[in-house]
Formats: sequence, structure tokens, C-alpha cells
Amino acid sequence: MRIGMLRIGTRGSQLALWQANHIADSLRGLGHVVEIEIIRTTGDRMQQAGFEAGEKAPGKGIFTKEIEEALAEGRVDLAVHSYKDLPTEIDSRFVIAAVPKREDSRDVFVSKKFESVGALPEGARVGTGSLRRQSQLLAMRRGLECVDIRGNIDTRLRKMAQGGLDGLILAAAGLERIGHTENIRHRFTVEEMCPAAGQGALAIECRAEDSVTRDALAALEDKATRFSTDCERAALSALGGGCMVPIGVHCCDVGEGHSAHGVVADARGARVVRAVCRKQRGMDAHALGAAVAADLIAQGAMEILNGSGG
Repeated sequence: MRIGMLRIGTRGSQLALWQANHIADSLRGLGHVVEIEIIRTTGDRMQQAGFEAGEKAPGKGIFTKEIEEALAEGRVDLAVHSYKDLPTEIDSRFVIAAVPKREDSRDVFVSKKFESVGALPEGARVGTGSLRRQSQLLAMRRGLECVDIRGNIDTRLRKMAQGGLDGLILAAAGLERIGHTENIRHRFTVEEMCPAAGQGALAIECRAEDSVTRDALAALEDKATRFSTDCERAALSALGGGCMVPIGVHCCDVGEGHSAHGVVADARGARVVRAVCRKQRGMDAHALGAAVAADLIAQGAMEILNGSGG
């Protein structure tokens, strides 16, 4: 059903605009009229100002707060998010109306000088703003220096090109969406580096009461991706996780049902616990996520997350 103008709220980064335009094109292909409104968030302002060494990264909600305010006020009708940026608990005024088919969910090693993580020399400097990536990288390769790096993808690539870093760990999907894949040297398997919950997926949010927009967005839903991301977010929620804790969760359809991987590691990579659970008959996405979290907790994940496991 064709409806009136659909207004998309989005951040103004290159990646966010790509994502918003991608969804806009899909909706236009269904006959809808769409416009995009750029909304500057608290997180964008903080990234522009930069971070001091050792300063905590901002929480995930600061990249969505202003966009959700615009939704609540009716200034926009929907928002397009990187799903991994959304808090595990969504305000009851809103709903994730559609989760389109996920792209590559893996992390990648990017470098101009070295062909692999294994080729990095002792003391090599690798940039990442994620404790999850840092902990798993150090568990894989001791003797590296992980450098806290912030900003959008272009900013991070520029800092590497300027010579201060030997490599970066980034999300494959973001690089592919903006066409910067030329320096990808390795795509980590889930076993090597378990991705963040929701990584590679988009979440389309709208007002819960807006049935017209919800109906319009339903055509963009991918059931397999919804199952996987619901599972991942359920596990993250059960572990009490946010963006400042080193938790990786990944669920995928392996042909004979879904399989979910989970990882919790301390910041130095000295202690790592892993879990793999297969979907059992009658098990929904939330139950599978809860099973992964329970397995990790049984192995001591909460000690690590509470700072006593390293």
C-alpha cells in the first residue's frame, strides 16, 4: 500500500547516510515517497570533540537519543540504525518494525603494511575503540599494543594512513557499505573474533502506535536476520552487557537450524570463556540467547564482566 511521505531520521556520517539512502531506495521501489532528515546526536558531538587517553567511550544510547526524540515528536516517521548501536532495551514508545537481511557480520583486519595479524611484529600498534575486539585480538596475539581510536570509518582509516598505526580492526559491513575494502587483509571467523550483537544488521525503528508506517516497513523484514539478532540481543541482555564490556554474540542459520556463539573476555585477553549452543526443538530466539548466556555465566563470565576475572 502506498502512503504519504515517509521521513527517515539518521545521523550524518557517511555510513549512516549510506544506510538511510539504502532503506529509502528500497521504500521508493515499493512506491513510497521518502525524504531524509539528518539529526546530529550527542555521540556525534562527542566524537567530533575527541576523547582523551583513558577516557570512557560514550554509551550506545547517545547515538540514538536525539533521533528517538524526533520520532516521538513526529518530526520523522522512522529511523535507520546500525543494530549494534541500539541499547538492548527499546523505549516502549518505539518498535523495531523491520530488520532487513544482514550483510557480512564479521570483523576484519585492515592494514597497508601487513598481510595478516600473524605478520604483525612484537609491539605493533593496532587501532580499535572496542574492548570486545581488543580482548579477542590480544587473546589471539600477545605482544600487540591496542590503541584506543574513535571517530567514523574515514577518520580511523586516515589515522592509520598517517603512519601512527600498523593496522585496524573494523566491521566488514561498514567498510563494504562505503566502498573501502581495498586494505582488508583478513576476515575473522566467528571462532577467532566473535562479533558484537547485531553487527552487520540494520534496525528500522518507528513509533509503536504508527500502524501505517509499520505496515509499510513490513516488506523489508528478513525473518532469518530477525531471529539471529533477537537471539544475540537476548544473550547480551542476560549478561547485562553494553558497549563498554567485552562480549561477543553471534547467531546464524547453519542449514540444520540456528547455532549461537558467545564470548566473554577480559580486556587483556588473559581469560576467555566461550559457548556454542544449537537451537533445540521448540526453542525460540530469546531462549537460544538465554542458553548461550547461561553457559557463559556457568564458566565464570560474570567474574570477568565484574572486573575480577582478569
